[in-house]
Amino acid sequence: MRALAAVLAAALAVGAALPRPGLLPHGPARGDARLRPGDDESSPGVPLRPAPRLYGRAARRLYVGTNGVISTQDFPRETQYVDDDFPTDFPVIAPFLADLDTSGDRGNIYYRQDNSPDVLDQTVGYIQAGFPHTTGSFLPTNAFIATWEDVGAYQELSQDTEPSRKLNTFQAVIAYNDEDTYAIFLYPEGGLQFLGTRPKESYNVQLELPARVGFSWGDGDDPKRDGLFHSLASSEPALRNLERESNTGVPGVWVFHVGSVAPLEHVEPGAVPVRHASSSADYTRTLYSRADHYSRADHKSMELPAQHSSDTLHPDHGPRAPTLQGIVPKGLPASLGQEQSRRLHPNVDGSAQQSYSANPSSYSSGHHGVGVEEDVHFNPDVFTYSAASRETCAQHHERCSPHAFCTDYATGVCCHCRATYYGNGRQCLPEGAVHRLNGKVSGSLTVGQASVRFQDVDLHAYIVGSDGRTYTAISGVPQPAARALLPLLPIGGLFAWLFALEEPSSENGFSITGAEFTQNLEVTFYPGEETVHITQTAEGLGADNYLSLKTHIQGQVPFLQENTTVHIAPYKELYHYSSSAVTSSAQREYVLVSGTANQTLSYRLRQNITFAGCPHTRLLARQRLSVARAFTLYDSQEHVLRYALAAHIGSAGDNAENSPVNPCHDSTHTCEATARCQPGTGMEYTCGCAAGYHSDGRGCRDVDECAEGLSQCGPFTVCLNGPGSYRCECHSGYRLAEDGQGCVLLAPASNPCEDGSHPCAPGDRARCLIRAGGQPACECLPGYTGDGISCSDVDECAENPCHPAAVCYNTQGSFSCRCHPGYEGDGFQCSHGSTQRLTPCQHEQLYPREVPPGPSPVSNGHVPQCDEEGRYRPLQCHSSTGHCWCVDAAGQEIAGTRTAPGSTPPRCGTPESVQQLTPCEHARLYPREVPPGPSPVGNGHVPQCDEEGRYRPLQCHSSTGHCWCVDASGQEIAGTRTAPGSTPPRCGTPGSTERPPTMCERWRQSLLEHYGGSPRSDQYVPQCDVEGNFTPLQCHGDSGYCWCVDESGREIQGTRSEPGSTPPCLPSVAPPSVRPSPRPDVSPPATGTFLLYAQGQQIGYLPLNGTHLQKEAAKTLLSLHGSIVVGIDYDCREKTIYWTDVAGRTISRASLEPGAEPETIINSGLISPEGLAVDHLRRAMFWTDSGLDKIERARLDGSERRVLFDTDLVNPRAIAVDPVRGNLYWTDWNREAPKIETSTVNGANRRVLVNKDIGLPNGLTFDPFSKLLCWADAGTKHLECTFPDGTGRRVIQNNLNYPFSIISYANHFYHTDWRRDGVIAVDKETGSFTDEYLPEQRSHLYGITAVYPYCPGARK
Repeated sequence: MRALAAVLAAALAVGAALPRPGLLPHGPARGDARLRPGDDESSPGVPLRPAPRLYGRAARRLYVGTNGVISTQDFPRETQYVDDDFPTDFPVIAPFLADLDTSGDRGNIYYRQDNSPDVLDQTVGYIQAGFPHTTGSFLPTNAFIATWEDVGAYQELSQDTEPSRKLNTFQAVIAYNDEDTYAIFLYPEGGLQFLGTRPKESYNVQLELPARVGFSWGDGDDPKRDGLFHSLASSEPALRNLERESNTGVPGVWVFHVGSVAPLEHVEPGAVPVRHASSSADYTRTLYSRADHYSRADHKSMELPAQHSSDTLHPDHGPRAPTLQGIVPKGLPASLGQEQSRRLHPNVDGSAQQSYSANPSSYSSGHHGVGVEEDVHFNPDVFTYSAASRETCAQHHERCSPHAFCTDYATGVCCHCRATYYGNGRQCLPEGAVHRLNGKVSGSLTVGQASVRFQDVDLHAYIVGSDGRTYTAISGVPQPAARALLPLLPIGGLFAWLFALEEPSSENGFSITGAEFTQNLEVTFYPGEETVHITQTAEGLGADNYLSLKTHIQGQVPFLQENTTVHIAPYKELYHYSSSAVTSSAQREYVLVSGTANQTLSYRLRQNITFAGCPHTRLLARQRLSVARAFTLYDSQEHVLRYALAAHIGSAGDNAENSPVNPCHDSTHTCEATARCQPGTGMEYTCGCAAGYHSDGRGCRDVDECAEGLSQCGPFTVCLNGPGSYRCECHSGYRLAEDGQGCVLLAPASNPCEDGSHPCAPGDRARCLIRAGGQPACECLPGYTGDGISCSDVDECAENPCHPAAVCYNTQGSFSCRCHPGYEGDGFQCSHGSTQRLTPCQHEQLYPREVPPGPSPVSNGHVPQCDEEGRYRPLQCHSSTGHCWCVDAAGQEIAGTRTAPGSTPPRCGTPESVQQLTPCEHARLYPREVPPGPSPVGNGHVPQCDEEGRYRPLQCHSSTGHCWCVDASGQEIAGTRTAPGSTPPRCGTPGSTERPPTMCERWRQSLLEHYGGSPRSDQYVPQCDVEGNFTPLQCHGDSGYCWCVDESGREIQGTRSEPGSTPPCLPSVAPPSVRPSPRPDVSPPATGTFLLYAQGQQIGYLPLNGTHLQKEAAKTLLSLHGSIVVGIDYDCREKTIYWTDVAGRTISRASLEPGAEPETIINSGLISPEGLAVDHLRRAMFWTDSGLDKIERARLDGSERRVLFDTDLVNPRAIAVDPVRGNLYWTDWNREAPKIETSTVNGANRRVLVNKDIGLPNGLTFDPFSKLLCWADAGTKHLECTFPDGTGRRVIQNNLNYPFSIISYANHFYHTDWRRDGVIAVDKETGSFTDEYLPEQRSHLYGITAVYPYCPGARK
């Protein structure tokens, strides 16, 4: 215990976090077992004897997992829990549940069971600190310790990326005896360097899911919905505070009661917040020591002050409960930011008094406020009431904070904060908690002779309420103003008064004004009499009780040289109070230190604070604010101005009112306006001309420094005289130097695109664009593909863009089409003067006939095969159904020759014609019946022949999936056979001409690059044959699952097989059909309104009955293997869905009509296409690309593509369009400055719509009916709406999980959620969650859209 006290006392004396020695001893030297390195590892079960009670059950063994968890059972695969929110479907103790990885020597995970005295001694100290009233007799007999030391987050590394250097260290301890079990989480200082991890297979979509900290029972019939859990932290702000806050009094130490022989229905958190000690010595005195439970002679007992509950004082008649007191009061046991404790003020007699003598009930439904006797001394001039309009709590209780009660008075109502809270009743904050304040600072200052303006720079304040410490930081103020503001401590002094530590019978500023007030401050500096005015306006409490403040600074301040520091001694300040205003005035000295030179200066300040107070509250006439420590600093590296104060407020004392004030300080002197009052001793003063003036015998006259050559203006400047001073302005092309006097030449901004220093490909292949900050961005020109630095030609001919009767010629960056001889046209459309020159077979092949269902000469929808002379081939096979039959010379089917798909085709033609076939064509037309075993072309194999009838060097069996090489006679070359699903062998001569990569090869290469060149055994990589076509049989890694695909690599429905068997797959080598046939993996939706959602490699269909989710009718609409679909939208006119694919880097579409095929419409110039919006009126689409930081538009067929914006974008994601008004909206979740912007659909009138109080705006939707723009924010967890002009903003729901995309329909919102992996329904009016749909196949859902049976705004 003495060692523990020494470690914590020494560390906490200088900081507010747990040092690493505060962790329990661990490592190989203590006999720890080490978890094997990896991404998803788990330990063997560690037997616990005796078995502790955990969640109401006996825990006979514990398992430790890589991902920051402990469980009483072995872990499932991490995909079943690592990205999910609580509750989990198995028991969990989670000190930091995230996707962690210890591969490559990135940290260690240790664990052991221990009963050594030093370990048990340290654990019981922490437990008794968190439960001082209930664990005085608790003695653990065993402890289980798991330590994650310097572990990293999982990363998908490629050749160009290095592992992150951010590593985490934390520890979980389970201490128990026969009756009770406690869990301890320990987070040392600097131990949490990252707060979340990226989901696996998120591809280029930049998302980071925060870790989860807490407990989950894992029981219940449906754990995903009914399981009990206790969450300590699941957001970035809460995780960030784990090191600095506590529920034990020790920062970084969290204790929970998790098991007992008595009924324990939920996890009980510790109840002691962190408190401040005045010094390390004070802290050491409050550290506990307890009786020697292990017969150790060096343990000594020490008395501690009695601890009290939240309601009453309990005299301690038994052994004292030990207590640990820290320095920063941030302990929040149930959820970070919510710990409270009632303020108790000791009276002289030792009793306790509360802030209010009575605790009336708060007004809520069914309850009335408390009536009190009206104060006869109440001043009626402040507010005027009439009996007819008297306000009551029943009418106006909503004015009060949720943590306040409403009181009826004779002339109206007032709000009063409940015990354990403080404020003015309208806004209440928990006592003893840490608070934060966010604001903006604008100003116009004259610094010396320089004019400086700044607009909306950031102000942040951090308040430690339990000891009156405030820390203020203002970033972004330009020089020389930032340095000149160092003496202006009153900017941060406002917060010292607001949150000062309260002495008995005193109240700090927030207890009087709440979070809505205006401060006006005037500061006059001596001896120069520069005057500056400061206005600070508080605008209420926002999310997480953050106070919002605007500050405006205007006037003149003295210039300070570089490397000057400012020192301000402790001071006291007297405040005068009335019912709606607070005033104060003072004279304050400060010392400028520059090297070895010191200079003492002063300024006078006057301030008044106005607010709307309760007229029935009696305020003290005067209070004195005592600032014990004041500190001001400018950080030149971070460009941050900092103020720090520690203050307490109390009685003004008897002599304060009578203390004399020098006439110079209260403006009662008789000096002229242009003269300076110089204070002397006592009440004496003298008048002298201020700087910039001279005496003319009667008064003071202005000195024209410019005319008399007294100015310090340097070269390239113009001197302008003013009253008492002058200023220097620069010539055109120059800017003011930091000294405010000289001017320096403006350096022309370099343009890498113009000076040739950019890394882009040559100008005939790429173009260079300047992004924000002057950085170049490279983009391949149309007709080329690549990253802009390297651009290669796109072979447009591979996509067959020309007419069937034309030839395509590829050129660099383009292509051309030329009609066949005898045809006329531009190559895209070709016509023949007389179709009589075509044979019947050629005519039928080029212009397929429309025929009714039933037998026909060439079958329904069949495109016939013709020989070299244009005659019908004797054997005809249908390209879609697989049926084959024989025909006569007129193409008529010969009855009785039709065979079923997959069976041996019929023998057609005469013996004479057979003799004209090559050996390969003969073997293909008449497959040999061969016994099992090796054969020249494989058992039952139908060989593949080239255009000249020769055996192709590579042969693959259509059923088994085996591939091998053959010689010219078709004989298999020994040693070349490969297994199903593996890469086929390389056959033939190396001299073959290089061809462009096929779709299969492009997909394969894209996925291999994403997997870092070496995919895991459980990751899918498409298999291609030597020609680049998809092999008919595809298998998923080593999982054993296989399926058949068509020529585009799409899975054929019903062919997927279980491990241990492979499906029989037919090759898909039929010629392309002019008329598309129904796809086997597309199930057209029914009529009515439904939702479409993107789920990785598929698009799902979820119908609506009104606004209710018809979950039983949900199904997969479209399977897109190899794709990752992110953005999705619907064209209501053509009944077509559009989507973006971040894996294929494409934008595609597909009609919802039966038989439609997907069509890729943009396949170049994309890196990470995410959000997508369709304008059905203008026939246009818009999309965001977070890889290129662009917003683009194009026609719905992909033509007329152009960039709308490529500047001031960091992470553009969601996009929405209002077709009727022609407006475009998009989100940018730049973590440093997230925003929502708008423009016209043509890119005009771009402006920021929302940039305050947002975090990660993932989803965005425009409701065409309510005309509201709404967004789902994964950072703030809010669903909010605003009008298109940015007004009328309101929060619909403030407790989302991790939304990705959102759509509005009728009176509901529907959003996809990455924690639930489902679709969530939210009522627009109430904000309540009404329903959810969780697909059977668990994976992340991306985009979502609603499909109407009509076009919005155009219903007939």
